[in-house]
Amino acid sequence: MSDTRDTGRPDPGALLKLAAGEGRGKLTIFLGAAPGVGKTYAMLSRAQQRRAAGAEIVVGLAETHGRSETARLLEGLEVLPRRQGEHSGKTYDEFDLDAALKRKPAIIIVDELAHSNDAGARHPKRYQDIAELIDAGIDVWTALNVQHLESQADLVARISGVPVRETVPDVVLQRADEVVLVDLPPAELIQRLKEGKVYLPENANRAADKFFRPENLTALRELALRRTANRVDDQMADIWRQQALEGPWVTGERLLVCVGPDPLSEKVVRTASRIALGLNARWIVVALSRSADPILDADRSARLEATLVLAEQLGGEVRRVIADDFVAEIVRVARRENVTQVVIGRPRASFPMRIFKQSLPDRLIGVLDGVGVHLVSEGAGGTSRKLRFRRRHLPEWVASLGIPVATAGAITVLGLGLSQVVVLQNLSILYLLAVLVSAILAGRFAALLAAGLSFLAYNFFFIEPVRTFTIAKPHEVLALLIFVVVAVVTGTLAARLREQIDRARQAVRSTQALYDFSRKLSAAYGVDGALTATTAQLSAMLGLPAVALAKEDGGEFEMQVAWPPDQTLDEAAMTAARWAYDKREPAGYMTGTLPNVPYLFLPIRSDQRMAGVAGLRLAPDHGPLTPDEERQVAAVLEQAVIAIDRARLVRENARAAVAQEGEKLQVALLSSLSHDLRTPLASITGSVTTLRQLGERMDAETRSDLLATVEEETARLTRFVGNLFDMTRIESGLLKARREPVDLRALVGEVTERMARLDPRLRVETSAADAMPLALADPGLLEQVLFNLFDNARKYAGTDQPLGVYLRRDGKEAVISVTDQGKGIPTDELELIFEKFYRRAKGDGRPAGTGLGLSIARGFVSAMGGTIKAESPAVRKRGTRFIIRLPLAEAPTP
Repeated sequence: MSDTRDTGRPDPGALLKLAAGEGRGKLTIFLGAAPGVGKTYAMLSRAQQRRAAGAEIVVGLAETHGRSETARLLEGLEVLPRRQGEHSGKTYDEFDLDAALKRKPAIIIVDELAHSNDAGARHPKRYQDIAELIDAGIDVWTALNVQHLESQADLVARISGVPVRETVPDVVLQRADEVVLVDLPPAELIQRLKEGKVYLPENANRAADKFFRPENLTALRELALRRTANRVDDQMADIWRQQALEGPWVTGERLLVCVGPDPLSEKVVRTASRIALGLNARWIVVALSRSADPILDADRSARLEATLVLAEQLGGEVRRVIADDFVAEIVRVARRENVTQVVIGRPRASFPMRIFKQSLPDRLIGVLDGVGVHLVSEGAGGTSRKLRFRRRHLPEWVASLGIPVATAGAITVLGLGLSQVVVLQNLSILYLLAVLVSAILAGRFAALLAAGLSFLAYNFFFIEPVRTFTIAKPHEVLALLIFVVVAVVTGTLAARLREQIDRARQAVRSTQALYDFSRKLSAAYGVDGALTATTAQLSAMLGLPAVALAKEDGGEFEMQVAWPPDQTLDEAAMTAARWAYDKREPAGYMTGTLPNVPYLFLPIRSDQRMAGVAGLRLAPDHGPLTPDEERQVAAVLEQAVIAIDRARLVRENARAAVAQEGEKLQVALLSSLSHDLRTPLASITGSVTTLRQLGERMDAETRSDLLATVEEETARLTRFVGNLFDMTRIESGLLKARREPVDLRALVGEVTERMARLDPRLRVETSAADAMPLALADPGLLEQVLFNLFDNARKYAGTDQPLGVYLRRDGKEAVISVTDQGKGIPTDELELIFEKFYRRAKGDGRPAGTGLGLSIARGFVSAMGGTIKAESPAVRKRGTRFIIRLPLAEAPTP
């Protein structure tokens, strides 16, 4: 899957999900196909790398199973002590959840996710312990074999013959923030087993005989690979959402074109296309059929589909209409669509048909007032309209011939048996049952055949003289004729009912499939999500592998989604896909472009632009798609293009919103620069000008005041430029904070002296808890943070009341509280003050500062691994308190 991302606006559900994850830890699962692939080894190796990089990582539980190379990776890592647990009368070392929560490291390793805890544990399963750790804000690394997933346990048991006792709900894997696949070929894993690197020697032979067989390991490896791929797809799908509106459509003069499965319809479509082109008119192609008509045979259905495809290619809008009265339906559509001209074919009819039955075009001419009617005739080379029988395959012939023979024979045997017991006055009623059964089971042809066979059997066996086809009594002739008429009518009606039921079932299946697909699209995220849902629907609907290709934001045209995901496209297939994308027409398998390619590529396009290409992999003996399959695929692609267009519109709207926010930020920055640069520059310029012009005539005290003004305003400019530089470092990611033990009391004293040089009127009162430990921080950054807080208190709270600084310890954290005696900050602004360029008004109503100091403070504290927040004390109802929390250092207290 490509890295093309849809930058569309996330929906409220996604924002709520993101907000719910704030403050929670992250779960990383090392997934393997079987024991011994190296999951624990990979975890500990990664832990050593993170420890070397300065990360705080602790081993809560790691099972080495006697492997020396795995045990060596524990050296240098902090390992929590285990608690004693009892299971089945034996004592085991178990993971200590409470100790881990009390230690609360940044990252903790807890091996064997599927493990069941002992009876004395808080949770019956280890994955529940891990869930509690994550809720506490601790990142957890764990390991899992694919056979322990609940959905895979029975499948693995059938594959390997070994029951799986420990299972984990699949939702645990689905909610993991990261899944790391640890893979090893079966041959290497078996070799590791033989070398004693998986189990101890006494268990290795038994495992090799039952579980560690090449076929078992290969199947498990496939499961692990597929589950990991599915998880990657889920992560992709969880990122983006789409939601937009469709654009308007343009109206104009309209043509209505009537077509059917006859050969003349192609000529009708081509003629209508030329008329519409000459008139620059919109034209609608209507495929007419009756609800009582039998399902079209393959040839007629293919001809109709080819006609409709041709109409779409020529620019027509295709519709399917089912109605018993063609004339009334055509008139209704023409009135509703404001049609100005109708184009219809006029086949050549025989002389009796012209005398006794009025043709459809003639009837339309009589009822369509004010609408032009174009008649397209067959011409000299018209197709003969002789009766054609539908081609039947061998199973259909067996059913069509066998069922009537069997039912008529059974009724005859039954009638002969009953006639020996009772006198039957009207045995023909029983033969109607044979006609009905044949019509329901095998269709119209079988019903007519059953009627004929029943007629002969009834005449031969039950009408005097029997055993001959002679009819002696005149009234028997009338009864027999009535029977034939009733049988034919009944059989025809029953066959028609059967065909209608088949048609309704087919329509219900298609409608349900499209409804399910629309639900999937409504839950899809962005363009990738829509393409994923489309390929999955096509694959499930047709039973064929499917791919989707797209081109996003000027990037390369490449495969985005494949279902199943293990498909690749060679150069020939990519060439066919590009052709379908560039030319907006099908390419590949059994088309006019690269027909030897095993994929059939279909464009996913709207009237405005191409959305992508869908590809179906067909076997060499599959043949082309049936008309029904083509209709289903077309319906799916039509829905897909709407969803993709919506996603792209959302993305464009989001970009416009981002650009608008950028303009607002630029205006705020220019406003801040114009104010905070103009004021000190004006003071400096005035002081220097005065010194140059009046310096010799001024007394020493005045000159000293002017020079002090220059020095003070220069320092102000220096702080402003430094703030801009610090904010640039934070936003660009160039800020690299050191983490070393810092004496907070000494650092606060240095900041107090620095502030005294800036404003001697500000008083700072500092107090610290006894035996205050060292904090882990960057001294330079922390000094700047405190200076910004002191300067902020000086500007907004004034210098009448002292500024309080209190240092204390809270668990594994050092806490710095800076409290002023000003008016305080409203609750709804406690978070806003940390935003860039957000400035509150001072007592005189004018904003103070650049609005960068607190934003820089939060950036610096976050870089040091701490937190900062503001609150208004509830006791005094006055003042503002800033609380900084930093991790404690391991060094002893000075």
